[in-house]
Amino acid sequence: MKPFYITTPIYYVNDKAHIGHAYTSLACDMIARFKRLDGFDVKFLTGTDEHGQKIEKAAAAKNIEPQNFVDNVSKLFQDLSQTLNLTNDDFIRTTEPRHKQAVQHLWKQLVDSGNIYLGEYAGWYAVRDEAFYQEDEIIDGYAPTGAVVEWISEPSYFFKLSAWAEPLLEYYTKHPDAILPESRRNEVLRFIEGGLNDLSISRRTLKWGIPVPGDPDHVMYVWLDALTNYLAALGYPNDGYQKYWEQSIHMVGKDILRFHSVYWPAFLMAANVSLPKTVFAHGWWTVEGEKMSKSIGNTIDPVEMVNTYGSDALRYFLLRDLSFGQDGDFSKAMFINRLNTDLANTYGNLCQRVLSFIYKNVDATIPTPGEFTEEDKRMLNMPLEMLPNLRKAIDKFYLHRYVEAVWQIIGEGNRYVDAQKPWGLKNVDPSRMNTVLYVLCDLIRQIAILTQPILPVASSKILAMLSVEISDLSMLEVALKPGLIITEPQPLFAKYIQ
Repeated sequence: MKPFYITTPIYYVNDKAHIGHAYTSLACDMIARFKRLDGFDVKFLTGTDEHGQKIEKAAAAKNIEPQNFVDNVSKLFQDLSQTLNLTNDDFIRTTEPRHKQAVQHLWKQLVDSGNIYLGEYAGWYAVRDEAFYQEDEIIDGYAPTGAVVEWISEPSYFFKLSAWAEPLLEYYTKHPDAILPESRRNEVLRFIEGGLNDLSISRRTLKWGIPVPGDPDHVMYVWLDALTNYLAALGYPNDGYQKYWEQSIHMVGKDILRFHSVYWPAFLMAANVSLPKTVFAHGWWTVEGEKMSKSIGNTIDPVEMVNTYGSDALRYFLLRDLSFGQDGDFSKAMFINRLNTDLANTYGNLCQRVLSFIYKNVDATIPTPGEFTEEDKRMLNMPLEMLPNLRKAIDKFYLHRYVEAVWQIIGEGNRYVDAQKPWGLKNVDPSRMNTVLYVLCDLIRQIAILTQPILPVASSKILAMLSVEISDLSMLEVALKPGLIITEPQPLFAKYIQ
């Protein structure tokens, strides 16, 4: 099987998870689930970033050791993976021995290649971003992100980032899909073309970090530390990591694009490691038209959302309602409307009225069909004919288009029911009724396979009701067996009052 590697950014453990974390993770999970169904050997990674000044300060504020602090908060993110029903194959922490070993090896490679030197750093640093900023980026004492900056002056090791501007531009010219979407790629190219300054990659006044090999008075810059997790999880520097690495996809928020598409590839080039296949930067969520803020109190807790509405409901809204790569707004009214209209009234209604009719009127047995009409054949073939477009939507990260395309099939299924009226055929043409019901059962089966990456809980329930198990997308081509006994249908999706 062809390997496929997809990663979320590792989440910073200075606070609990919010809807933005859930969004990135669910997007990766949808892609990973589809790729597994499509026959790929998938590795899906997430984890937590546990070093840096923010962590040190947050732990001190609670009067506990940094390790105890990160242990507690990392557990929240590990639990979130379960809550969101993620299928990540690994969860990495930057305090793990395997990660520390990988980072220190990468550091030595950068030293051996002549890309690290000792100097003096004097400049602006934002603790919130764990990032250095140039003088022309500071506006009234704030970084471009709005974070407060402070002036830092201390001995520091530097990475020769300035030497890698031309190689980066050349690489991105030859590999246009290395940064997506295109608007983000253009943003990165403009930044590189403006010139790159050497990057401070160690701190002497900070203690909570990975020690610099050979100079334990310094700890590594948190981003050099954090980014290496993607390699560490594959066993770097041991042989074998390349199998997945050469097919790696980094899914990140647009606020950390620079770290992933300028600093990280430069580190990798300097260490003679190939670059990830694609870095995709998605947009941000606002809430009811306002930026999420703890001070305003409008953050959305994904755990509360799942506890109230279920994981499938949250997955569907986040993956359906935003053009992936763009910014979006989380509205409670829109959320409830999606649940009622798309899930309960459209998908749930199709399954419920077809399977309930069979359960009550056809001895709970999938009937044997007669001769298929052209319309029957069109319905049966629709999911398989849609598959090339669905593959393209996944590979191009058009996740919302994947959802829209599957819901087109569901809509066609509902229209077919309305046109064929199987309930009216029971006494006048039972053979035709059986054929219509068989077509609908097989269509519902195929739809449930395609919705598995979006709605894994509901899809599993539908397939269980049909007494069907799936292994991969080739099951779309295997016709449903007549005579299977269905279980009593239960409502798949609740309806909610605004």
